[in-house]
Amino acid sequence: MKKWNEELTSQEETELHEECGVFGMYDFDGGDVASSIYYGLFALQHRGQESAGIAVSDTNGPKGQVKCYKDMGLVNEVFDRDKLEKLNGNIGCGHVRYSTAGDSVRENAQPLVINYIKGTLSLAHNGNLINAVELKQQLSETGAIFQTTIDSEVIAYLIARERLHVESAEAAVREACKKIQGAYSLIVCSPRKIIGARDPFGFKPLCIGKRDNAYFLSSETCALDTVGAEFVRDVEPGEIVTISSDGISSDKSMQQTKRARCIFEYIYFARPDSKIDGISVYESRVQAGRILAKAHPVDADIVIGVPESGNPAALGFSMQSGIPYGNGFIKNTYVGRTFIKPKQSQRESSVKVKLNVLEEVVRDKRVVMIDDSIVRGTTSARIVKMLKNAGAKEVHVRISSPMFEHPCYFGTDVPAEEQLIAHGRSVDEVCEMIGADSLGYLEIDQLPDLIGGANDICDACFSGNYPMEPPKDDIRGLN
Repeated sequence: MKKWNEELTSQEETELHEECGVFGMYDFDGGDVASSIYYGLFALQHRGQESAGIAVSDTNGPKGQVKCYKDMGLVNEVFDRDKLEKLNGNIGCGHVRYSTAGDSVRENAQPLVINYIKGTLSLAHNGNLINAVELKQQLSETGAIFQTTIDSEVIAYLIARERLHVESAEAAVREACKKIQGAYSLIVCSPRKIIGARDPFGFKPLCIGKRDNAYFLSSETCALDTVGAEFVRDVEPGEIVTISSDGISSDKSMQQTKRARCIFEYIYFARPDSKIDGISVYESRVQAGRILAKAHPVDADIVIGVPESGNPAALGFSMQSGIPYGNGFIKNTYVGRTFIKPKQSQRESSVKVKLNVLEEVVRDKRVVMIDDSIVRGTTSARIVKMLKNAGAKEVHVRISSPMFEHPCYFGTDVPAEEQLIAHGRSVDEVCEMIGADSLGYLEIDQLPDLIGGANDICDACFSGNYPMEPPKDDIRGLN
């Protein structure tokens, strides 16, 4: 046990992260959109906490003039009133980022703004390409000079080049999308249009909203709620939507039968008040808890969830089992920039910075602790230890996802197999390593039950069954 802890504390201790959140707006009445994009990004902060940016332009002004500001940090750290007031324009897009491909530096912050012979494009991308290295090499050989290390710049260059040969920006987006492979939800702003594109598998979510005479594109519906917009519909997998003065047009020429929505959006990434492809994220998590209670029952006195995504699953476990539900943790929601880590010698306290146990709730009780996942295992081990130090007699851990055994190449930072505690180990071995009294996971074949029985999901990080051929080398973070 000691050797395992020493080995894993040398790894950077983090929670799982989504790569990005994207948000765009076009106000046909000519009003400035920067403040609404700011609040949209604020609602999507959980999807990326390393950098934030907004790019806007005026459809009634000089064509091709884009105002952009981006920097490292949380949305409310990057922007203030003065910065937003300088971003005048009635069309624009915004982005929050956590790096899974490319370094965590300001140059890699989005949106990307590309000036080229046909004008200007700004682009925000959520996802990860698996053929970015090959495409980058091809583009470099024909004169492209890259300013960043992110795969999103490859997409921007492809769109700009295709625009030279087609009649419209949306056609250029379509032709570029034919060349890229992997996960992408895109928002592209041209001088007079805003374009949304979702990859044919539908890995990452994207939806359309409307408020008065303005239209929105967003990673999640919760951001539409924040800005007072009505949900119109989801962008379908393989669909490209164009919002212009002519209204909304749709290109479904890239659609395919096979789809693979990321199931972990429902388990962990998305905010519980969002709906993705018509499915309530909150209800899917409650359902996960109910399934766990049936599959892995236990005699206990209280059920608690590890905030935030563990709470609805804990409620579901409680409702199904009849064991009372309680709030066992207090979470500090005001933790600042997550990339400023304590020194390695202070790593032990990093969990407590975000989480603390309510001793009165767990003392002298047999506790069922519900969490969304176990990745490297260090955080789970420390939370179990915290509960026992607070007086819990037993700690039974239940996980609302299957065992992580494989990396993700589509925009989630599930690490390499050798860093995953479950890879090559049994449930009993993992249970012993985290110090729990018992451990139960959701089974892979139960995942469709979270979303009404649909099986058009990607579960590759659990099963190893990738919907497309993964890259031969793990190049995440190196491209």
